[in-house]
Order: sequence, then C-alpha cells, then structure tokens
Amino acid sequence: MTLKDRLIERIARTGPMTVADYMTECLLHPEHGYYTTGDPLGGAGDFITAPEISQMFGELLGLWLAQVWMDQGAPSPFNLVELGPGRGTLMADALRATRTVPGLHGAMQLHLVEASPTLRAAQEGLLSDFAPHWHDSLATVPDGGPLFLVANEFFDALPIRQYQRGGADGWHERMIGADGENLIWGLSPPSTVAALSERLHNVSEGQIVELCPAGEAIAGEIGRRVAAFGGAALIIDYGDWTSIGDTFQAMASHAYADPLADPGGADLTAHVAFGALARAANPAVPSTLTPQGVFLERLGITPRAQTLLKGLSGPARDQLVAAHRRLTHPEEMGNLFKVLALMPPSAAPPPGLDPQGPAA
Repeated sequence: MTLKDRLIERIARTGPMTVADYMTECLLHPEHGYYTTGDPLGGAGDFITAPEISQMFGELLGLWLAQVWMDQGAPSPFNLVELGPGRGTLMADALRATRTVPGLHGAMQLHLVEASPTLRAAQEGLLSDFAPHWHDSLATVPDGGPLFLVANEFFDALPIRQYQRGGADGWHERMIGADGENLIWGLSPPSTVAALSERLHNVSEGQIVELCPAGEAIAGEIGRRVAAFGGAALIIDYGDWTSIGDTFQAMASHAYADPLADPGGADLTAHVAFGALARAANPAVPSTLTPQGVFLERLGITPRAQTLLKGLSGPARDQLVAAHRRLTHPEEMGNLFKVLALMPPSAAPPPGLDPQGPAA
C-alpha cells in the first residue's frame, strides 16, 4: 500500500488533515517517508544545498563559529551542534577550515541532529574522526554548557500550519482531504487563532499566513541555552522576517512539483518566518536578518574564491566561478536565502552580521 493510499484511508476514518500532519507523514513515515527512505541531495536527488555547491560555504561558516568561540573566551568543553547535517559536507568543511585554531577541536563535542538513517551513514563516513553523537532532536543534546549551533536549510522542512484570513476576526485553516483517489485542498470552518491575533491588522481577507510551532519550540530551546550558558546559533534558510502568502512547496528531481501528487516521493518545505524564530528565542539576542550573499561577502568568500582559482583551469575553474555566483548573486541564492544569528545578551556582535534584529 502506498503512502497516498494510507493517507486517503486515514482521512476517511478521521477527517481532513492539517498541513503539519501531512508534512510529518510525507517526510518521516517509517516506511514511506521522504527523509527515512533515501538520500535526497545532489545531482541524483531532488535538490542541492549550499554546502554541496562549494567547499567555501562550510569553510566560512566554520571560521565564523571559531571566531565567535574565541570572542567568548574559548570555553571548554562546548557542544558543537548541527541541525539537519545532510551528508555531513558542511561540518566536514567547517572542521577542516578550523583545524589550526588552537584548542577548538579539543574542546568541542560534536552532536548531529538527523532523522534520516541514510544521511546518518553518510555523515559517519565523513565525520567519524570527530566521534559525533547522533540525536533525533535537540532535546537529547546534553544541556548545561555553551552551545555553538548551525542550521542550514533545517527550519524550512519543519511542519507548518496554514491559515487563510476570513471575514471579521476569523481564520480558516487550510486542510487536506480526499476526493476518490486524489488528495485535495479544503478549508476548516472559521475560528479565532490566538497566535495570529496580532496579524489581523496586516493580513487581508483571503490571504494566507503560515505558522511553524515546531520551529518556534526549537528556537526557544536554542535561545534558552545560548542565553544561559553562552555560545551562538547561526540559522540559514530561505524566507523572510514575516510570513505572508502560501509558500508550501514540493521539489522532485530539481523541479517544483504538486505537493499533493506523490506523498513521500518529494521534498516538502515552506519559507521560514525568521521573526517568529527570533521572538521565540528570547532572551537570546537576534542579529539583523541579512541576505546570504551579503553575509558571505562580508566573511570573505570572494578572496577565498580568488585563492582557489589560482590552482584551477578549464571546467574546474568554470565550476568554481559558477558556485560563487550561485551562493552570492541576488538573482540566485544570494537574496532568497537569509542569515540570522542568536547570541547571548552580553556577547560581542557576530562577524558579518549587525548586532540587533528589526523590531518584533
């Protein structure tokens, strides 16, 4: 029985599903889940992430983390955590770039939060020298010490709920139902949604707002640890400060697909509302939300690319030039992807980022 058949049966028994429930089933179902049954990354997969595009990305993020660690007095020991590490490419590049930072590797304890058995195996192949510990969630990463964390394209895959503004003060939740052998969209009856009470003044009737309770809970845990024990978090993803509009999407074979057509067979994501994460992370202090291209340029990606180009020619040189453009150019990933840091209230401003986020 396919996952689609299972979902249609479930809907027949219990009624329409929220988008959050649908995403959870499609991505994490033990037999049919997208992340539990294969490797979605790279040319043979469905999408490619920044660390897979060029080593420069992970190298610069590693040096960012090392600088913040030194700025905070080089605490030892500390937890180095990556949420959703993919194949381990970002962390491998980061640790290679920081291997000469005195004391850093000896002080760190590496923790990887990863749901996919396939990707865990790939991570072990790249990172076994650093004795990583794997976790299903941040909650099981040891508490009580400094936390230095990176999350690249992690929050976009967390389950969202979608609400369409109705008349007066009501909201209709977007739901997924069934019509014969097809999954279809529908709306719940109108109701008040406490979490959206402050959006009534800036959302017109018919517009959609997305909430990510799981993301806010994780941001809250990150913020609590960083504020209490020191460290920093670097979140990189596509999205903006505020959620508006339907951003729920599916990717299959590097192309957009119908999110309801093939449950478990496509990656499902939504744009990240960084403002909600920043508010949830209080008392940690957010940086200004910054385009990825601007951030990488401030960290020195162009001089790094120029250094690497000196030893290249032909297709390899062309590939590096294209990678630099893809990561930084406003018409590629440079503006779509944003960067947010979460810092302790008393910490120095983070490298490459302004120290205070926009008003909530």
